[in-house]
Amino acid sequence: MRTVALLGTLLTALFLASAAPASAHAALRGSDPADGAVLKSSPGSVTLTFTESVGLLDDSFRVYDPTNHRVDTGDPEHGPAGSDTARITFPKKLGTGTFTVAWRVVSADSHPVSGALTFSVGKPSATTAAVPTGPVENPATGSLYNIGRYVAYLAVALLIGTVAFIALCRPPDPAPLRKPIRTAWWALLAATLFLFVLRSPYEEGTSPATAFDLSVLARTATGRPGLILLARVALLAITAGLYVFLLRKREHRLRPSSRPFLGTVAALAVALTLTWATAEHASAGIQVPLAMTSSVLHLLAMALWLGGLTALLITLYRATATPLPAVVVARFSRVAFASVTVLVVTGVYQSWRGLGSWQALTDTTYGRLLLVKLIAVTLLLAAASQSRRWTAKLAGAPAAVAATARERVPQTVGAPPPETPPTSEEPAPTPDHRALRRSVGAEVAIGVAVLVITTILTGTLPGRAAAEAAAAGTGTATAGGIPTTSVAMVPFDVGTPNGHGKVQITLDPGRVGDNSVQAVVFGPDNGISAVPELRLSFTLTAQKIGPLPANLTDRGGYWATNSVNLPIAGEWTMNLTVRVSDLDQVTVAKKIRITG
Repeated sequence: MRTVALLGTLLTALFLASAAPASAHAALRGSDPADGAVLKSSPGSVTLTFTESVGLLDDSFRVYDPTNHRVDTGDPEHGPAGSDTARITFPKKLGTGTFTVAWRVVSADSHPVSGALTFSVGKPSATTAAVPTGPVENPATGSLYNIGRYVAYLAVALLIGTVAFIALCRPPDPAPLRKPIRTAWWALLAATLFLFVLRSPYEEGTSPATAFDLSVLARTATGRPGLILLARVALLAITAGLYVFLLRKREHRLRPSSRPFLGTVAALAVALTLTWATAEHASAGIQVPLAMTSSVLHLLAMALWLGGLTALLITLYRATATPLPAVVVARFSRVAFASVTVLVVTGVYQSWRGLGSWQALTDTTYGRLLLVKLIAVTLLLAAASQSRRWTAKLAGAPAAVAATARERVPQTVGAPPPETPPTSEEPAPTPDHRALRRSVGAEVAIGVAVLVITTILTGTLPGRAAAEAAAAGTGTATAGGIPTTSVAMVPFDVGTPNGHGKVQITLDPGRVGDNSVQAVVFGPDNGISAVPELRLSFTLTAQKIGPLPANLTDRGGYWATNSVNLPIAGEWTMNLTVRVSDLDQVTVAKKIRITG
Protein backbone atom coordinates (compact mmCIF):
# COMPACT_ATOMS: atom_id res chain seq x y z
CA MET A 1 0.00 0.00 0.00
CA ARG A 2 2.89 2.36 0.75
CA THR A 3 4.28 1.71 -2.72
CA VAL A 4 0.92 2.37 -4.38
CA ALA A 5 0.38 5.55 -2.33
CA LEU A 6 3.85 6.80 -3.23
CA LEU A 7 3.29 6.08 -6.91
CA GLY A 8 -0.03 7.93 -6.84
CA THR A 9 1.60 10.92 -5.15
CA LEU A 10 4.42 10.99 -7.70
CA LEU A 11 1.97 10.80 -10.60
CA THR A 12 -0.05 13.66 -9.15
CA ALA A 13 3.07 15.76 -8.58
CA LEU A 14 4.25 15.05 -12.12
CA PHE A 15 1.01 16.27 -13.66
CA LEU A 16 0.89 19.30 -11.36
CA ALA A 17 4.41 20.24 -12.36
CA SER A 18 3.99 19.69 -16.08
CA ALA A 19 0.45 20.98 -16.67
CA ALA A 20 -0.07 24.49 -17.92
CA PRO A 21 -2.43 26.79 -16.05
CA ALA A 22 -6.02 25.67 -16.45
CA SER A 23 -7.77 26.97 -19.54
CA ALA A 24 -11.36 28.02 -19.04
CA HIS A 25 -14.17 26.66 -21.15
CA ALA A 26 -15.92 29.81 -22.35
CA ALA A 27 -14.37 31.44 -25.40
CA LEU A 28 -15.17 34.82 -26.86
CA ARG A 29 -17.39 34.41 -29.93
CA GLY A 30 -17.70 38.07 -30.86
CA SER A 31 -18.10 41.64 -29.63
CA ASP A 32 -20.05 44.78 -30.44
CA PRO A 33 -18.14 46.92 -31.33
CA ALA A 34 -15.83 44.39 -32.93
CA ASP A 35 -12.19 44.29 -31.95
CA GLY A 36 -10.32 46.95 -33.94
CA ALA A 37 -13.52 48.58 -35.27
CA VAL A 38 -13.51 52.25 -36.23
CA LEU A 39 -16.83 53.95 -35.39
CA LYS A 40 -18.19 57.24 -36.64
CA SER A 41 -19.79 58.07 -33.29
CA SER A 42 -19.50 57.05 -29.67
CA PRO A 43 -21.16 53.70 -28.83
CA GLY A 44 -23.61 53.51 -25.95
CA SER A 45 -22.30 50.16 -24.73
CA VAL A 46 -19.88 47.30 -25.31
CA THR A 47 -21.33 43.78 -25.53
CA LEU A 48 -19.36 40.55 -25.56
CA THR A 49 -20.80 37.20 -26.70
CA PHE A 50 -19.32 33.91 -25.50
CA THR A 51 -19.63 30.26 -26.44
CA GLU A 52 -21.46 29.52 -23.16
CA SER A 53 -23.13 31.38 -20.31
CA VAL A 54 -20.86 33.45 -18.06
CA GLY A 55 -21.00 34.98 -14.61
CA LEU A 56 -20.12 38.61 -13.94
CA LEU A 57 -17.77 40.11 -11.36
CA ASP A 58 -17.91 43.56 -9.79
CA ASP A 59 -14.91 44.54 -11.91
CA SER A 60 -15.74 42.59 -15.06
CA PHE A 61 -15.02 45.58 -17.34
CA ARG A 62 -12.30 48.22 -17.31
CA VAL A 63 -12.38 50.76 -20.13
CA TYR A 64 -9.43 53.11 -20.77
CA ASP A 65 -9.25 56.16 -23.00
CA PRO A 66 -6.27 56.95 -25.28
CA THR A 67 -4.43 58.62 -22.36
CA ASN A 68 -4.82 55.49 -20.15
CA HIS A 69 -7.43 57.11 -17.88
CA ARG A 70 -10.27 54.88 -16.77
CA VAL A 71 -13.66 55.67 -18.31
CA ASP A 72 -16.79 55.86 -16.11
CA THR A 73 -19.16 53.00 -16.89
CA GLY A 74 -22.33 51.43 -15.55
CA ASP A 75 -22.44 48.13 -13.69
CA PRO A 76 -21.67 44.95 -15.66
CA GLU A 77 -24.80 43.12 -16.82
CA HIS A 78 -25.97 40.48 -19.23
CA GLY A 79 -27.16 41.69 -22.61
CA PRO A 80 -30.65 41.18 -24.04
CA ALA A 81 -29.49 38.03 -25.85
CA GLY A 82 -29.07 36.11 -22.60
CA SER A 83 -26.56 34.83 -20.07
CA ASP A 84 -23.90 34.07 -22.68
CA THR A 85 -23.38 37.83 -23.11
CA ALA A 86 -21.76 40.49 -20.95
CA ARG A 87 -22.39 44.22 -21.39
CA ILE A 88 -21.17 47.53 -20.03
CA THR A 89 -22.88 50.87 -20.77
CA PHE A 90 -21.43 54.37 -20.95
CA PRO A 91 -23.35 57.11 -19.07
CA LYS A 92 -22.01 59.77 -21.43
CA LYS A 93 -20.47 60.02 -24.87
CA LEU A 94 -16.87 59.06 -25.32
CA GLY A 95 -14.29 61.27 -26.95
CA THR A 96 -12.39 60.41 -30.08
CA GLY A 97 -9.45 58.08 -30.46
CA THR A 98 -8.70 54.48 -29.58
CA PHE A 99 -10.24 52.95 -26.44
CA THR A 100 -9.12 49.77 -24.69
CA VAL A 101 -11.60 47.39 -23.04
CA ALA A 102 -10.23 44.84 -20.57
CA TRP A 103 -12.78 42.23 -19.50
CA ARG A 104 -12.99 39.36 -17.03
CA VAL A 105 -15.90 36.97 -16.47
CA VAL A 106 -16.46 33.49 -15.03
CA SER A 107 -17.58 30.72 -17.39
CA ALA A 108 -20.52 28.48 -16.52
CA ASP A 109 -18.14 25.68 -15.53
CA SER A 110 -16.61 27.97 -12.86
CA HIS A 111 -13.33 28.92 -14.57
CA PRO A 112 -12.33 32.60 -15.01
CA VAL A 113 -11.98 34.06 -18.49
CA SER A 114 -10.29 37.32 -19.44
CA GLY A 115 -9.09 39.27 -22.43
CA ALA A 116 -9.01 42.69 -24.05
CA LEU A 117 -10.07 44.47 -27.23
CA THR A 118 -9.85 47.94 -28.74
CA PHE A 119 -12.15 50.14 -30.78
CA SER A 120 -11.77 53.66 -32.13
CA VAL A 121 -14.17 56.58 -32.31
CA GLY A 122 -13.62 58.95 -35.25
CA LYS A 123 -10.23 57.56 -36.21
CA PRO A 124 -7.55 55.42 -34.58
CA SER A 125 -5.05 57.17 -32.38
CA ALA A 126 -1.92 56.37 -30.42
CA THR A 127 -2.79 54.99 -27.02
CA THR A 128 -0.80 54.45 -23.84
CA ALA A 129 -3.31 52.01 -22.36
CA ALA A 130 -1.67 48.71 -21.43
CA VAL A 131 -3.52 45.71 -22.79
CA PRO A 132 -3.29 42.95 -20.15
CA THR A 133 -1.31 39.99 -21.46
CA GLY A 134 -0.52 38.12 -18.25
CA PRO A 135 -2.25 35.00 -16.98
CA VAL A 136 -5.82 35.35 -15.75
CA GLU A 137 -4.99 33.87 -12.37
CA ASN A 138 -2.44 34.55 -9.69
CA PRO A 139 0.14 31.73 -10.08
CA ALA A 140 0.09 30.84 -6.37
CA THR A 141 -3.70 30.94 -6.16
CA GLY A 142 -4.09 28.94 -9.35
CA SER A 143 -1.66 26.24 -8.23
CA LEU A 144 -3.28 25.91 -4.80
CA TYR A 145 -6.76 25.81 -6.31
CA ASN A 146 -5.74 23.06 -8.74
CA ILE A 147 -4.23 21.02 -5.89
CA GLY A 148 -7.57 21.30 -4.07
CA ARG A 149 -9.39 20.02 -7.15
CA TYR A 150 -7.07 17.01 -7.49
CA VAL A 151 -7.47 16.09 -3.82
CA ALA A 152 -11.26 16.42 -4.05
CA TYR A 153 -11.44 14.07 -7.07
CA LEU A 154 -9.24 11.44 -5.42
CA ALA A 155 -11.12 11.69 -2.12
CA VAL A 156 -14.61 11.31 -3.61
CA ALA A 157 -13.45 8.28 -5.61
CA LEU A 158 -12.05 6.62 -2.48
CA LEU A 159 -15.09 7.51 -0.36
CA ILE A 160 -17.79 6.30 -2.77
CA GLY A 161 -15.80 3.33 -4.00
CA THR A 162 -14.93 2.00 -0.54
CA VAL A 163 -18.50 2.30 0.78
CA ALA A 164 -19.81 0.62 -2.39
CA PHE A 165 -17.25 -2.18 -2.01
CA ILE A 166 -18.54 -2.91 1.50
CA ALA A 167 -22.19 -2.73 0.45
CA LEU A 168 -21.98 -4.68 -2.82
CA CYS A 169 -19.07 -7.08 -2.31
CA ARG A 170 -19.67 -7.77 1.41
CA PRO A 171 -16.18 -8.64 2.66
CA PRO A 172 -16.27 -10.79 5.82
CA ASP A 173 -14.33 -8.21 7.84
CA PRO A 174 -14.92 -4.60 6.72
CA ALA A 175 -13.07 -3.17 9.75
CA PRO A 176 -9.81 -2.46 7.80
CA LEU A 177 -11.83 -0.17 5.50
CA ARG A 178 -13.02 2.17 8.24
CA LYS A 179 -9.82 4.20 8.19
CA PRO A 180 -9.84 4.75 4.37
CA ILE A 181 -13.47 5.90 4.62
CA ARG A 182 -12.66 8.36 7.39
CA THR A 183 -9.53 9.55 5.57
CA ALA A 184 -11.44 10.11 2.33
CA TRP A 185 -14.25 11.95 4.13
CA TRP A 186 -11.87 14.32 5.92
CA ALA A 187 -9.81 14.87 2.77
CA LEU A 188 -12.92 15.73 0.75
CA LEU A 189 -14.21 18.08 3.46
CA ALA A 190 -10.83 19.81 3.77
CA ALA A 191 -10.48 20.15 -0.02
CA THR A 192 -14.01 21.53 -0.37
CA LEU A 193 -13.49 24.16 2.35
CA PHE A 194 -10.09 24.97 0.84
CA LEU A 195 -11.69 25.53 -2.57
CA PHE A 196 -14.42 27.66 -1.01
CA VAL A 197 -11.90 29.95 0.71
CA LEU A 198 -9.83 30.31 -2.48
CA ARG A 199 -12.82 30.73 -4.79
CA SER A 200 -12.95 34.52 -4.86
CA PRO A 201 -9.16 35.05 -5.25
CA TYR A 202 -9.24 32.44 -8.03
CA GLU A 203 -12.02 34.26 -9.88
CA GLU A 204 -10.49 37.70 -9.43
CA GLY A 205 -6.87 36.69 -10.06
CA THR A 206 -5.63 37.96 -6.70
CA SER A 207 -3.17 36.42 -4.22
CA PRO A 208 -4.18 33.83 -1.59
CA ALA A 209 -3.68 36.51 1.09
CA THR A 210 -6.99 38.11 0.09
CA ALA A 211 -8.95 34.92 0.77
CA PHE A 212 -9.80 35.58 4.42
CA ASP A 213 -11.51 38.93 3.96
CA LEU A 214 -15.05 38.49 5.36
CA SER A 215 -16.60 40.43 2.50
CA VAL A 216 -14.81 38.17 0.03
CA LEU A 217 -16.11 35.03 1.75
CA ALA A 218 -19.63 36.48 1.84
CA ARG A 219 -19.48 37.18 -1.88
CA THR A 220 -18.33 33.61 -2.54
CA ALA A 221 -21.19 32.23 -0.43
CA THR A 222 -23.76 33.98 -2.66
CA GLY A 223 -22.23 32.99 -5.99
CA ARG A 224 -23.10 29.82 -7.90
CA PRO A 225 -19.73 28.04 -7.48
CA GLY A 226 -19.67 28.90 -3.77
CA LEU A 227 -23.21 27.61 -3.24
CA ILE A 228 -22.27 24.33 -4.93
CA LEU A 229 -19.29 23.92 -2.60
CA LEU A 230 -21.48 24.65 0.43
CA ALA A 231 -23.98 22.05 -0.79
CA ARG A 232 -21.12 19.55 -0.93
CA VAL A 233 -20.22 20.36 2.69
CA ALA A 234 -23.85 19.78 3.73
CA LEU A 235 -23.91 16.41 1.95
CA LEU A 236 -20.71 15.42 3.71
CA ALA A 237 -22.28 16.31 7.06
CA ILE A 238 -25.26 14.04 6.27
CA THR A 239 -22.84 11.29 5.21
CA ALA A 240 -20.98 11.58 8.52
CA GLY A 241 -24.26 11.29 10.43
CA LEU A 242 -25.18 8.10 8.58
CA TYR A 243 -21.71 6.68 9.20
CA VAL A 244 -22.00 7.24 12.96
CA PHE A 245 -25.53 5.80 12.96
CA LEU A 246 -24.36 2.67 11.14
CA LEU A 247 -21.48 2.14 13.56
CA ARG A 248 -23.81 2.28 16.54
CA LYS A 249 -26.59 0.28 14.92
CA ARG A 250 -24.34 -2.57 13.91
CA GLU A 251 -22.14 -2.64 16.97
CA HIS A 252 -19.24 -0.96 15.26
CA ARG A 253 -19.60 -2.95 12.05
CA LEU A 254 -19.75 -1.23 8.66
CA ARG A 255 -22.20 -3.69 7.09
CA PRO A 256 -25.28 -1.98 5.51
CA SER A 257 -28.48 -3.19 7.15
CA SER A 258 -31.35 -2.67 4.73
CA ARG A 259 -32.43 -1.69 1.26
CA PRO A 260 -33.63 1.73 2.44
CA PHE A 261 -30.15 2.35 3.80
CA LEU A 262 -28.56 1.27 0.51
CA GLY A 263 -30.95 3.60 -1.32
CA THR A 264 -29.96 6.48 0.95
CA VAL A 265 -26.27 5.83 0.35
CA ALA A 266 -26.86 5.69 -3.41
CA ALA A 267 -28.79 8.97 -3.30
CA LEU A 268 -25.98 10.65 -1.37
CA ALA A 269 -23.42 9.38 -3.88
CA VAL A 270 -25.46 10.77 -6.79
CA ALA A 271 -25.91 14.09 -4.99
CA LEU A 272 -22.16 14.35 -4.33
CA THR A 273 -21.29 13.72 -7.96
CA LEU A 274 -23.89 16.32 -9.01
CA THR A 275 -21.80 18.97 -7.25
CA TRP A 276 -19.13 18.28 -9.88
CA ALA A 277 -21.48 17.98 -12.85
CA THR A 278 -23.16 21.33 -12.09
CA ALA A 279 -19.84 23.15 -11.85
CA GLU A 280 -17.85 21.86 -14.81
CA HIS A 281 -18.10 20.78 -18.48
CA ALA A 282 -21.59 19.33 -18.37
CA SER A 283 -23.26 22.51 -17.06
CA ALA A 284 -22.61 24.46 -20.25
CA GLY A 285 -22.75 23.90 -23.98
CA ILE A 286 -25.09 21.62 -25.89
CA GLN A 287 -27.47 18.98 -24.49
CA VAL A 288 -26.99 20.08 -20.86
CA PRO A 289 -29.53 17.65 -19.21
CA LEU A 290 -28.11 14.65 -21.06
CA ALA A 291 -24.56 15.84 -20.46
CA MET A 292 -25.10 16.22 -16.72
CA THR A 293 -26.64 12.73 -16.50
CA SER A 294 -23.67 11.33 -18.40
CA SER A 295 -21.22 13.22 -16.18
CA VAL A 296 -22.81 11.87 -12.99
CA LEU A 297 -22.77 8.30 -14.30
CA HIS A 298 -19.17 8.70 -15.48
CA LEU A 299 -17.95 9.96 -12.11
CA LEU A 300 -19.90 7.29 -10.21
CA ALA A 301 -18.53 4.52 -12.42
CA MET A 302 -15.01 5.88 -11.99
CA ALA A 303 -15.44 5.96 -8.20
CA LEU A 304 -16.88 2.42 -8.07
CA TRP A 305 -13.97 1.11 -10.10
CA LEU A 306 -10.99 3.08 -8.80
CA GLY A 307 -12.22 3.43 -5.21
CA GLY A 308 -13.35 -0.18 -5.18
CA LEU A 309 -9.96 -1.30 -6.48
CA THR A 310 -8.28 0.53 -3.62
CA ALA A 311 -10.64 -1.10 -1.11
CA LEU A 312 -9.97 -4.52 -2.66
CA LEU A 313 -6.23 -3.96 -2.51
CA ILE A 314 -6.40 -2.96 1.17
CA THR A 315 -8.55 -5.99 1.94
CA LEU A 316 -6.18 -8.33 0.08
CA TYR A 317 -3.17 -7.05 2.01
CA ARG A 318 -4.95 -7.13 5.36
CA ALA A 319 -6.30 -10.66 4.82
CA THR A 320 -3.01 -12.34 5.73
CA ALA A 321 -4.19 -14.98 8.20
CA THR A 322 -7.33 -15.99 6.28
CA PRO A 323 -7.33 -15.48 2.49
CA LEU A 324 -10.10 -13.30 1.14
CA PRO A 325 -13.08 -15.46 0.02
CA ALA A 326 -13.22 -15.89 -3.71
CA VAL A 327 -16.88 -14.81 -3.78
CA VAL A 328 -15.92 -11.29 -2.62
CA VAL A 329 -13.43 -10.91 -5.47
CA ALA A 330 -15.97 -12.33 -7.93
CA ARG A 331 -18.59 -9.81 -6.81
CA PHE A 332 -16.18 -6.93 -7.31
CA SER A 333 -15.26 -8.31 -10.72
CA ARG A 334 -18.91 -7.98 -11.77
CA VAL A 335 -19.13 -4.45 -10.35
CA ALA A 336 -15.92 -3.49 -12.15
CA PHE A 337 -17.19 -4.88 -15.46
CA ALA A 338 -20.42 -2.87 -15.18
CA SER A 339 -18.43 0.24 -14.24
CA VAL A 340 -16.15 -0.13 -17.26
CA THR A 341 -19.18 -0.48 -19.54
CA VAL A 342 -20.68 2.74 -18.18
CA LEU A 343 -17.31 4.51 -18.43
CA VAL A 344 -16.93 3.57 -22.09
CA VAL A 345 -20.46 4.65 -23.08
CA THR A 346 -20.40 7.95 -21.19
CA GLY A 347 -16.79 8.61 -22.16
CA VAL A 348 -17.55 8.28 -25.87
CA TYR A 349 -20.49 10.68 -25.53
CA GLN A 350 -18.53 13.25 -23.53
CA SER A 351 -15.61 13.07 -25.96
CA TRP A 352 -17.93 13.71 -28.92
CA ARG A 353 -19.57 16.58 -27.06
CA GLY A 354 -16.26 18.18 -26.13
CA LEU A 355 -14.44 17.68 -29.43
CA GLY A 356 -17.08 18.48 -32.02
CA SER A 357 -14.93 17.09 -34.87
CA TRP A 358 -12.26 14.47 -35.57
CA GLN A 359 -9.79 17.23 -36.49
CA ALA A 360 -9.99 18.64 -32.97
CA LEU A 361 -8.59 15.36 -31.67
CA THR A 362 -5.13 16.31 -32.94
CA ASP A 363 -5.40 20.06 -33.46
CA THR A 364 -6.43 21.12 -29.93
CA THR A 365 -4.93 20.70 -26.48
CA TYR A 366 -8.18 19.13 -25.32
CA GLY A 367 -8.02 16.52 -28.08
CA ARG A 368 -4.39 15.65 -27.42
CA LEU A 369 -5.10 15.24 -23.69
CA LEU A 370 -8.03 13.03 -24.62
CA LEU A 371 -5.68 10.82 -26.64
CA VAL A 372 -3.34 10.55 -23.65
CA LYS A 373 -6.30 9.55 -21.48
CA LEU A 374 -7.35 6.97 -24.06
CA ILE A 375 -3.89 5.38 -23.93
CA ALA A 376 -3.97 5.35 -20.12
CA VAL A 377 -7.46 3.80 -20.10
CA THR A 378 -6.26 1.11 -22.53
CA LEU A 379 -3.44 0.25 -20.13
CA LEU A 380 -5.95 0.23 -17.29
CA LEU A 381 -8.20 -2.20 -19.17
CA ALA A 382 -5.21 -4.45 -19.81
CA ALA A 383 -4.41 -4.51 -16.10
CA ALA A 384 -8.08 -5.14 -15.33
CA SER A 385 -8.10 -8.07 -17.75
CA GLN A 386 -5.15 -9.57 -15.89
CA SER A 387 -6.97 -9.11 -12.59
CA ARG A 388 -10.07 -10.83 -13.97
CA ARG A 389 -7.90 -13.76 -15.05
CA TRP A 390 -6.55 -14.18 -11.53
CA THR A 391 -10.06 -13.67 -10.14
CA ALA A 392 -11.37 -16.52 -12.28
CA LYS A 393 -8.58 -18.79 -11.01
CA LEU A 394 -9.30 -17.77 -7.44
CA ALA A 395 -13.02 -18.42 -7.84
CA GLY A 396 -12.36 -21.84 -9.35
CA ALA A 397 -9.83 -22.86 -6.74
CA PRO A 398 -12.31 -24.19 -4.06
CA ALA A 399 -13.95 -26.55 -6.54
CA ALA A 400 -10.55 -27.77 -7.69
CA VAL A 401 -9.47 -28.40 -4.10
CA ALA A 402 -12.63 -30.39 -3.37
CA ALA A 403 -12.24 -32.46 -6.53
CA THR A 404 -8.62 -33.21 -5.72
CA ALA A 405 -9.58 -34.32 -2.23
CA ARG A 406 -12.23 -36.67 -3.57
CA GLU A 407 -9.76 -38.21 -5.99
CA ARG A 408 -7.26 -38.88 -3.20
CA VAL A 409 -9.78 -40.74 -0.99
CA PRO A 410 -9.72 -44.54 -1.70
CA GLN A 411 -13.21 -45.80 -2.37
CA THR A 412 -14.35 -49.23 -1.13
CA VAL A 413 -17.52 -50.76 -2.43
CA GLY A 414 -20.16 -50.54 0.24
CA ALA A 415 -18.00 -48.53 2.60
CA PRO A 416 -19.21 -45.06 3.63
CA PRO A 417 -17.07 -42.15 2.41
CA PRO A 418 -14.68 -40.82 5.05
CA GLU A 419 -15.44 -37.42 6.57
CA THR A 420 -11.94 -36.10 5.90
CA PRO A 421 -9.30 -37.00 3.33
CA PRO A 422 -6.28 -39.00 4.49
CA THR A 423 -3.63 -36.91 6.18
CA SER A 424 -0.76 -38.81 4.65
CA GLU A 425 -1.17 -36.83 1.43
CA GLU A 426 -0.18 -33.17 1.14
CA PRO A 427 -3.17 -30.78 0.92
CA ALA A 428 -4.05 -29.23 -2.39
CA PRO A 429 -2.28 -25.92 -2.96
CA THR A 430 -4.20 -22.78 -2.01
CA PRO A 431 -4.68 -19.97 -4.61
CA ASP A 432 -1.85 -17.51 -4.92
CA HIS A 433 -3.22 -14.14 -3.76
CA ARG A 434 0.05 -12.37 -4.45
CA ALA A 435 -0.50 -12.30 -8.22
CA LEU A 436 -3.96 -10.78 -7.71
CA ARG A 437 -2.48 -8.19 -5.36
CA ARG A 438 0.10 -7.15 -7.95
CA SER A 439 -2.43 -6.82 -10.78
CA VAL A 440 -4.88 -4.88 -8.60
CA GLY A 441 -2.02 -2.64 -7.45
CA ALA A 442 -1.17 -1.90 -11.08
CA GLU A 443 -4.83 -1.06 -11.74
CA VAL A 444 -4.87 1.37 -8.82
CA ALA A 445 -1.66 3.09 -9.96
CA ILE A 446 -2.84 3.49 -13.56
CA GLY A 447 -6.30 4.49 -12.32
CA VAL A 448 -4.77 7.36 -10.34
CA ALA A 449 -3.06 8.54 -13.53
CA VAL A 450 -6.36 8.38 -15.44
CA LEU A 451 -8.06 10.38 -12.70
CA VAL A 452 -5.34 13.06 -12.80
CA ILE A 453 -5.65 13.33 -16.59
CA THR A 454 -9.43 13.60 -16.22
CA THR A 455 -9.01 16.45 -13.74
CA ILE A 456 -6.73 18.27 -16.18
CA LEU A 457 -9.30 17.76 -18.95
CA THR A 458 -11.95 19.48 -16.84
CA GLY A 459 -9.71 22.55 -16.86
CA THR A 460 -9.02 22.59 -20.61
CA LEU A 461 -10.90 24.44 -23.33
CA PRO A 462 -13.01 21.88 -25.26
CA GLY A 463 -12.29 21.54 -28.96
CA ARG A 464 -15.88 22.46 -29.85
CA ALA A 465 -15.59 25.82 -28.05
CA ALA A 466 -12.20 26.50 -29.61
CA ALA A 467 -13.62 25.81 -33.08
CA GLU A 468 -16.58 28.14 -32.45
CA ALA A 469 -14.27 30.92 -31.33
CA ALA A 470 -11.97 30.42 -34.32
CA ALA A 471 -14.92 30.39 -36.74
CA ALA A 472 -16.07 33.69 -35.31
CA GLY A 473 -12.64 35.20 -35.92
CA THR A 474 -11.64 35.47 -32.27
CA GLY A 475 -8.54 33.35 -32.47
CA THR A 476 -6.60 35.67 -30.22
CA ALA A 477 -9.26 35.77 -27.49
CA THR A 478 -8.04 34.40 -24.22
CA ALA A 479 -9.58 31.60 -22.26
CA GLY A 480 -8.47 31.40 -18.70
CA GLY A 481 -5.72 33.87 -19.55
CA ILE A 482 -4.22 31.59 -22.24
CA PRO A 483 -4.96 32.24 -25.91
CA THR A 484 -6.66 29.24 -27.43
CA THR A 485 -4.52 29.83 -30.53
CA SER A 486 -2.94 32.83 -32.20
CA VAL A 487 -3.75 32.98 -35.90
CA ALA A 488 -2.06 35.41 -38.31
CA MET A 489 -2.63 35.81 -42.05
CA VAL A 490 0.57 37.00 -43.78
CA PRO A 491 0.30 38.18 -47.44
CA PHE A 492 3.30 37.83 -49.77
CA ASP A 493 4.22 38.83 -53.34
CA VAL A 494 7.47 37.87 -55.08
CA GLY A 495 6.73 40.23 -57.96
CA THR A 496 6.13 37.61 -60.66
CA PRO A 497 2.87 36.53 -62.33
CA ASN A 498 0.89 34.37 -59.93
CA GLY A 499 3.70 34.81 -57.42
CA HIS A 500 1.50 36.21 -54.70
CA GLY A 501 -0.72 34.73 -52.01
CA LYS A 502 -0.91 34.48 -48.25
CA VAL A 503 0.26 32.22 -45.45
CA GLN A 504 -1.95 31.36 -42.49
CA ILE A 505 0.23 30.84 -39.42
CA THR A 506 -1.27 29.24 -36.30
CA LEU A 507 0.68 29.44 -33.05
CA ASP A 508 -0.56 27.18 -30.26
CA PRO A 509 -0.98 28.17 -27.45
CA GLY A 510 0.50 31.59 -28.31
CA ARG A 511 2.16 32.17 -24.94
CA VAL A 512 5.56 32.07 -23.28
CA GLY A 513 7.23 28.65 -23.48
CA ASP A 514 6.97 25.86 -26.03
CA ASN A 515 4.58 26.47 -28.93
CA SER A 516 3.60 24.46 -31.98
CA VAL A 517 3.38 26.19 -35.37
CA GLN A 518 1.30 25.26 -38.40
CA ALA A 519 1.61 27.23 -41.65
CA VAL A 520 -0.68 26.82 -44.67
CA VAL A 521 0.16 28.55 -47.96
CA PHE A 522 -2.71 29.85 -50.12
CA GLY A 523 -2.18 30.81 -53.75
CA PRO A 524 -3.76 33.60 -55.83
CA ASP A 525 -6.98 31.59 -56.20
CA ASN A 526 -7.22 31.16 -52.39
CA GLY A 527 -6.57 27.44 -52.80
CA ILE A 528 -3.88 25.59 -50.86
CA SER A 529 -0.58 25.96 -52.68
CA ALA A 530 2.59 23.87 -52.47
CA VAL A 531 5.88 25.76 -52.20
CA PRO A 532 9.40 24.30 -52.21
CA GLU A 533 10.53 26.14 -49.08
CA LEU A 534 9.06 28.02 -46.13
CA ARG A 535 11.21 29.53 -43.38
CA LEU A 536 10.02 31.26 -40.20
CA SER A 537 11.85 33.00 -37.36
CA PHE A 538 10.86 35.08 -34.33
CA THR A 539 12.53 38.25 -33.03
CA LEU A 540 11.80 40.31 -29.92
CA THR A 541 13.46 43.61 -30.81
CA ALA A 542 12.74 45.32 -27.48
CA GLN A 543 14.77 42.70 -25.59
CA LYS A 544 17.27 42.03 -28.40
CA ILE A 545 16.23 38.38 -28.61
CA GLY A 546 16.41 36.44 -31.85
CA PRO A 547 15.99 35.62 -34.54
CA LEU A 548 14.82 32.24 -33.23
CA PRO A 549 14.29 29.79 -36.14
CA ALA A 550 11.09 27.75 -36.19
CA ASN A 551 12.54 24.94 -38.37
CA LEU A 552 9.34 24.22 -40.26
CA THR A 553 9.06 20.91 -42.10
CA ASP A 554 6.76 19.99 -44.97
CA ARG A 555 3.96 17.77 -43.62
CA GLY A 556 2.23 17.28 -46.96
CA GLY A 557 -0.12 20.21 -47.59
CA TYR A 558 1.14 22.32 -44.71
CA TRP A 559 4.34 23.20 -42.88
CA ALA A 560 4.75 22.68 -39.14
CA THR A 561 6.96 22.24 -36.13
CA ASN A 562 6.06 20.98 -32.69
CA SER A 563 8.49 23.05 -30.63
CA VAL A 564 9.28 26.74 -30.76
CA ASN A 565 10.37 28.19 -27.43
CA LEU A 566 9.48 31.88 -26.94
CA PRO A 567 10.96 32.78 -23.54
CA ILE A 568 9.54 36.28 -22.89
CA ALA A 569 6.14 37.92 -23.31
CA GLY A 570 5.89 40.88 -25.64
CA GLU A 571 5.36 41.93 -29.24
CA TRP A 572 7.44 39.61 -31.40
CA THR A 573 8.17 39.95 -35.10
CA MET A 574 7.65 36.91 -37.32
CA ASN A 575 9.95 36.94 -40.37
CA LEU A 576 8.52 34.64 -43.01
CA THR A 577 10.44 33.63 -46.13
CA VAL A 578 8.42 32.08 -48.95
CA ARG A 579 10.21 30.53 -51.91
CA VAL A 580 7.90 29.78 -54.83
CA SER A 581 10.55 28.63 -57.35
CA ASP A 582 14.29 28.04 -57.64
CA LEU A 583 14.88 31.77 -58.14
CA ASP A 584 11.90 33.60 -56.67
CA GLN A 585 11.42 34.17 -52.97
CA VAL A 586 10.34 36.97 -50.66
CA THR A 587 10.62 37.70 -46.92
CA VAL A 588 7.77 39.45 -45.12
CA ALA A 589 7.32 40.45 -41.49
CA LYS A 590 4.31 40.27 -39.19
CA LYS A 591 3.88 41.41 -35.58
CA ILE A 592 2.42 38.96 -33.09
CA ARG A 593 1.81 39.32 -29.35
CA ILE A 594 3.00 36.55 -27.03
CA THR A 595 1.40 36.49 -23.59
CA GLY A 596 2.98 35.52 -20.28
